[in-house]
Amino acid sequence: MQFSELSLKPEILHALEEMGFAEATDIQAGAIPAILAGSDVTGRSSTGTGKTAAFGLPAVQMASECDDKASVLILSPTRELAMQIAGEIRKFAKYLPGISCGVVYGGAAMDNQIRQLRTAKIVIGTPGRIMDHLRRRTLKLDNLHTVILDEADEMLNMGFVDDIHTILESAPEERQTVLLSATMPPAILKIMQDFQKDPVMVTVDGGKKTVDGITQNFYNIPQAGKIDALKLLIEYHRPKRALVFCNTKKMVDELCASLCEGGFRAAGLHGDLKQSQRNTVMSEFKSGRANILIATDVAARGIDVEDVEAVFNYDIPQEYEYYIHRIGRTGRAGKAGASHTLVANRNQLMRLREIERYIGAQISEQPVPSLESIAEHRMTDFADDLRSRLTDGVDDGWRDFVHSLVEEGFAAEDIAAVLCERAQSRNKRLASVRNVTSISSSSKKSFGIQAAAPGRCWVRTTIGSDAKIGPNFIVGAIVEGTGLPASSIGKINIYSDHTDIDLANEDADRVIAEMKNAKIKGRAVSFSKAAESGRGASRGGFGRKTRDFGARREFRGKPKKDGYHSHRDSKSHSRFNEG
Repeated sequence: MQFSELSLKPEILHALEEMGFAEATDIQAGAIPAILAGSDVTGRSSTGTGKTAAFGLPAVQMASECDDKASVLILSPTRELAMQIAGEIRKFAKYLPGISCGVVYGGAAMDNQIRQLRTAKIVIGTPGRIMDHLRRRTLKLDNLHTVILDEADEMLNMGFVDDIHTILESAPEERQTVLLSATMPPAILKIMQDFQKDPVMVTVDGGKKTVDGITQNFYNIPQAGKIDALKLLIEYHRPKRALVFCNTKKMVDELCASLCEGGFRAAGLHGDLKQSQRNTVMSEFKSGRANILIATDVAARGIDVEDVEAVFNYDIPQEYEYYIHRIGRTGRAGKAGASHTLVANRNQLMRLREIERYIGAQISEQPVPSLESIAEHRMTDFADDLRSRLTDGVDDGWRDFVHSLVEEGFAAEDIAAVLCERAQSRNKRLASVRNVTSISSSSKKSFGIQAAAPGRCWVRTTIGSDAKIGPNFIVGAIVEGTGLPASSIGKINIYSDHTDIDLANEDADRVIAEMKNAKIKGRAVSFSKAAESGRGASRGGFGRKTRDFGARREFRGKPKKDGYHSHRDSKSHSRFNEG
């Protein structure tokens, strides 16, 4: 359906034409007429389907027909999304005089926001800051005609349910309520029941949970190889612009530091940054000064940057829906995109399989590119570029220059070889990176025989599940006994009477040398190298507990006596603290 068929004002159609928009998406074609008719509307649509225009265009038109201030209120889960909505609203209203926006969110000066609210017809803000202005009486909802809840499910996930209820209860009873959401959990249905009257349902994707045009891959690797694997993948695919998702703020900082130290142009985004810092990060990413943005899920809400070629899931998302939001950042506007997910243990592999069932699509297993394949790939691209330039023609000035060197006695082949060598300088970004051996997801990892990866080995200690230990006992003993960081410890397989620990060769030698008189849980233990992990010379048995440890784990204090906490069982950072 064309926008010209949706009863929009000529001024709005003119603005849309300038923006290059002619045909409405399904959510826009379904929601715009219902909103313009004054109905309460609930819209469900996947990420990247044009929801902002679906409510933004009718909001602009209705505000232009009303003289009241604060006649339209748009609630958004994050400041980034609020700013994005405001930017789109201003574009839609370019040829309509008197349509002013007020954008309010935490972390910004109140006095500037108060000045905006004095004249704003359309108010856009996060629930927390809207509540602040209501308490200060710098925002009044007496003239409110329409309230719009964008990304309603995410606002509830972030803990804004009470604020949303208070805002809706403070608004005039005779008003229009529009709700946009990617999912329909019970809390959303409750809001519909309590605050909407006979809402028009616009569900345009039939509950579709993933995005076409995105190639989805995963890589099953040892925990200790995650950072190297990410660097190898980035260097092989060379995306012009990429997003990397982590589950915690701490991991964002650590990964950003590692990539920057390695020569990658990366920037980090999470909820602990001040607004000025967040603005700087986004400016760097949009301008291309940083082509890799590392972010938590909540901090990334509302980021709408063109030409994101790839999304990397450094951590498996904590919610199935987060996976959809993550990969939906690429492959937009009909362009191809790719997602790459790192899987580092059996539990994560099981969770990825659950995500596959949830989205109704297969995520393909792939090997991590090797240093050798990256070099070959780079050489192929270089050769293709040379062939293209030679086909287009050679500058006569440079041909004469080469000819002069030949006359001096140098061979043309040698001259070309030297120039190629200079053009293909050494890849410093991978100077300290090691190859990462992928683990076949069909192999028996937890209950069979496991060989060590290249450069690593298994170290066996003489205590196991019969002594009622967990992985944290092993990590704590090694950290305290040798000073090695917990991130250097790979997989830990606990069997009935022994435990196998995956370590780099040099770390294994250190553990064996420095822990000759070690005790774990009051019991004297010894450490030795094992050819493989599994049933040993001792009476053995299948492993009861298998966990991975890596850069995200820190050992704090002594192990608890009543057991252990796996990474999957304990979340050190709740999603409510990441926005």
